Amino acid sequence: MNDEGTIRRRPRLKTLAAAAAGVAVVGAAVFWWVVTPPRIDDGGRALPQAADAELVARGKYIAELGDCVACHTTADGKPMAGGRGLETPFGMLYSTNITPDPKTGIGRYSFGAFDRAMRKGVTADGTHMYPAMPYPSYAKMSPDDMYALYVYLMNGVAPVDSLNRPSGIGFPFNQRWTLAFWNEMFLDSHPFVADAGKGEVWNRGAYLVQGLGHCGACHTPRGIGFQERAMSDTDGGGEKFLSGSKVEEWNAVNLRGLGDVDDTVELLKTGQNRFGTVSGSMTEVIHNSTQNFTDPDLVAIATYLGGLPNDQPRAPRQATPDIGVASAVPAAMFTSRGGLAYAQFCADCHRLNGAGVAKVFPPLAGNPTVAAKDPSTLVHITLTGWATAQTQAHARVFTMPGFARLGDDEIADILSFVRASWGGGAAPVTAGEVKAARATLDPKVDTRPFDTPRIADVLNEPNATQLVRGMRLNTETHTLLPKNVGNVLNCSSCHLNAGTVADGSPYVGVSAFFPSYAPRAGREITLEDRINGCFLRSMNGKPLAKDGDDMKAMVAYFDWMKRETKPEDKVEGRGVGKISGQIKPDTENGAKVYAAQCAVCHGSNGEGIKDATGAFVYPPLWGDQSFNIGAGMARTYTAAAFVKRNMPIGFHGGFPLGQGGLTDQEAVDVAEYFSHMPRPDFAPKVNDWPKDKKPADARY
Repeated sequence: MNDEGTIRRRPRLKTLAAAAAGVAVVGAAVFWWVVTPPRIDDGGRALPQAADAELVARGKYIAELGDCVACHTTADGKPMAGGRGLETPFGMLYSTNITPDPKTGIGRYSFGAFDRAMRKGVTADGTHMYPAMPYPSYAKMSPDDMYALYVYLMNGVAPVDSLNRPSGIGFPFNQRWTLAFWNEMFLDSHPFVADAGKGEVWNRGAYLVQGLGHCGACHTPRGIGFQERAMSDTDGGGEKFLSGSKVEEWNAVNLRGLGDVDDTVELLKTGQNRFGTVSGSMTEVIHNSTQNFTDPDLVAIATYLGGLPNDQPRAPRQATPDIGVASAVPAAMFTSRGGLAYAQFCADCHRLNGAGVAKVFPPLAGNPTVAAKDPSTLVHITLTGWATAQTQAHARVFTMPGFARLGDDEIADILSFVRASWGGGAAPVTAGEVKAARATLDPKVDTRPFDTPRIADVLNEPNATQLVRGMRLNTETHTLLPKNVGNVLNCSSCHLNAGTVADGSPYVGVSAFFPSYAPRAGREITLEDRINGCFLRSMNGKPLAKDGDDMKAMVAYFDWMKRETKPEDKVEGRGVGKISGQIKPDTENGAKVYAAQCAVCHGSNGEGIKDATGAFVYPPLWGDQSFNIGAGMARTYTAAAFVKRNMPIGFHGGFPLGQGGLTDQEAVDVAEYFSHMPRPDFAPKVNDWPKDKKPADARY
């Protein structure tokens, strides 16, 4: 048996030995290739003796097409000096210094060495780069574009002495020589070849998308070797090219058959279009790169993407050509937890009808992020927040704060409602999906002690119908009570998020303090009196019947928010705070602050903004439709205190509206400016101060 067994094993041993020898030979060859890289061919091109301004300018544009600055410049660093961290599944990489510094940058690179690095991912000293640097895409660059980029980096970028940071990649992935095998398997280092059957515009778009734009790095799914499944639409498996992928909990959307050319051009140029705005790392791509593209190049890209066949049907886009056009409010808005939570936390920006606000807050109807099969981006944005791309067309950055303070089930309810209402049949989001994303993203959670009521909880109350009516009377006041409101304000114009925002005069606990003695009026004031005071003053209207159903509903809504509050309690975030009357207003600066921070929502002349149907989205700050001269907001320092903590919205990442952010001086300046503009009179104002001295900032 032993002899027979030995005989049977010998052929195997020979085979294994031969295989080992073969591997050794290949390994030795690869090792020799790595240690002694192939000769570098400069193609007869050397750096010009004198800087060629036209060539440098062209190279700068090539760098913008390739978005070099995004990876090779840190937030506070010098251009192209490297050091930016890039997360990979294997550890942290840091971008390199590509300035022309001879010691730490690429100052000693010949054009041939530069070309090899860009096409094959091998540095001048023979070190292999990780394909996190998208050299498989840059390999498609034409020789002329490659040379222009080289000249720009050498002559148009200031040298910076900055050592490259070592990577955080652990064993065995830190063995860079193994990347030679990766290149052999996955890299095609040949320049782009035009398709003779396509037009010039299509081919230009293909060249930019496949090459310099390296769009596939995010939008193409990865294979077993973390390679892009296809580098073009004509590769084997080309149907996977740009078909969408998931990157760091972002859903990089399917770009195939993207749609209308004009919409795509607008998105790449400005960061937004009628269907939505960009998010995630795409905001940097827009800011650093695509907004600088020429219009013909943008049209070429849009033409190419729109022409790619797509076997993944897109959800029908429900948006009309104009953002903000009024449409029906979903039926489930006031009958479901997701709908009520949306009305509380989302409607101030995205509106009850999901139409958004033109050039400010994106619509949800027709928004591809809402309708995407994979809700990753939607969940990511909701947990961590979002900011618009800063572009020449939209210099003001608007933010959406993260809502990580809400529970997984609350976020799932909201997002499921949004997708059911405006997502074209997109599947609901589960609390488990939110929980998993939260664990990966570890978002910052707002810890302010103010206890934000959850309006969705009114559905648990026996008088839920009445409470929902009370909430709606606060958020849709001028629509639901046209006989009582003489302008276009709602209660929530001041009491943000349906009266649940700290320092926005929240309703939390307020009914516990009524009835109360009002020194100004010289008498006791009931809650009903206080509500009617707003109808008379702020809304230029008529009082509600104190025993009517609408007044009872409003009072019930206030009482629901009272909870355990007692008259002697101090409620966190109650009122609008104070601002020093010692600050002297500067109306000239106030006009500048208004133009920069307020006009986008309230109109350049305080007229408010409307949607395409003529309905007001945000109210006027002066003129016949604004609050009248008897309202508290007509007083400089009262208005300044409100502005300081609540305006503008979308200014930073603070929960729940990104509200506030001006300095005390700016708040006083802009409050003095708008509060003293022409507005309706209020004749009974003469009775406002029967006992006390009139405040210095009162208008009368």
